[in-house]
Amino acid sequence: MIKETILVVDDEAGIRELMQLNLENKGYRVLTARNGDQALRLATLENPDLIILDIEMPGQSGFEVCQQLRREMTVPIIFLSVRREVIDKVKCFELGGDDYITKPFDYTELEARIRANLRRYQQFESEKNLLEYDELTIDLDQYQCYLNGEPVTLSAKEMQLLVQLAKHPNQIWSAEQLYDHIWGFDSVGELQTVKVHISHLRRKLEKDPTNPKYIRTVRGFGYLFSS
Repeated sequence: MIKETILVVDDEAGIRELMQLNLENKGYRVLTARNGDQALRLATLENPDLIILDIEMPGQSGFEVCQQLRREMTVPIIFLSVRREVIDKVKCFELGGDDYITKPFDYTELEARIRANLRRYQQFESEKNLLEYDELTIDLDQYQCYLNGEPVTLSAKEMQLLVQLAKHPNQIWSAEQLYDHIWGFDSVGELQTVKVHISHLRRKLEKDPTNPKYIRTVRGFGYLFSS
């Protein structure tokens, strides 16, 4: 069974060591960082399942680290602090934190919060509105396409065309049908625009655009998305 990875970020060595010991005893894989810079590097390299983040650290604060993390990932973040004021808790949630626990804390409570946040995120991930075909992923909620995990820049029409094909794998669409679906019956244009957009998609998504894996031509009929 794959262990879930937790990144503990705190400038106090004693807290890092105690948390690592307790969490490893619970079966987690634990990484530790003593400051924000180290935390950001480890988060990028290791892609942890959850981050426990101290607010008050030298250099970048936990607030600043959270803001940077949220630009890159949706990993659950539990803030850790001696602060008990409501305004601090509100700020944590506004910046994208998922939970807040004050020092000193009970490890039983901390582990319960970890389990709850992991469970919530795992459920969220399973409910994402995604189309996944090998190395190609299409996020229908964010309207974004990824190839091998890297975002692919598509125009609005290219994205609409890709979604139309990928939502109906192995179904043949004529150029006329695709034009009507994407550009509309009343649009002024030519069917050649479908061919041009198909060509653009192949250049961006296919390893070999002349021998496409995903968007194939069915001679005499049109196009299909091969799953």
